Amino acid sequence: MAVVAHTDEDVKLLARLMRAEAEGDGRLGMLMVGNVGVNRCIADCLDFRGIRTIRQMVFQSPGGFEAVQKGYFYQRARQLDIQLARQVIRGWRYHPATNALWFFKPAGECPPQWFNQWNVGRYKSHCFYAPSRSDCPRVY
Repeated sequence: MAVVAHTDEDVKLLARLMRAEAEGDGRLGMLMVGNVGVNRCIADCLDFRGIRTIRQMVFQSPGGFEAVQKGYFYQRARQLDIQLARQVIRGWRYHPATNALWFFKPAGECPPQWFNQWNVGRYKSHCFYAPSRSDCPRVY
C-alpha cells in the first residue's frame, strides 16, 4: 500500500529525482533520496507545510532540490529507477534516511547540524538530517 498518493507520472518524476540526486551512490543511495522525498510529502511541518504531492515536493521553491535545475534530471526515467521509486512510495525505508527530511553532499565530514537539524548518518557521499519527533511527528 502506498504511503503517498501518486500517478504513474509521479512515480517517473520521483524516479528521475532519485537518479539525478544520487545515482553515484548506487541503488541504496537513490532509495534514501526517495525516502527523503516521500517524507517531505507526508511531513506537514517546518519547511514542508502544505507539500502533499510528489510534484509539489520535487519542484518546491525555495527549499527544493538542486537537481531539477540540471539537464540530467530531465532525461527519461529508466525501468530500474521506476522500480526503486515504487519501493519508497510503498513505504520502504532505509537508514539513515528513515525519518530524514534533508540531505546534502559535503566536501568533507558531515556537520553535526545543518539548518538546525541533527545529522542522523551518512551513506557514501550524502549526509542525512532529520527533525525531532516533536517538530515533525508524521515522519516517525
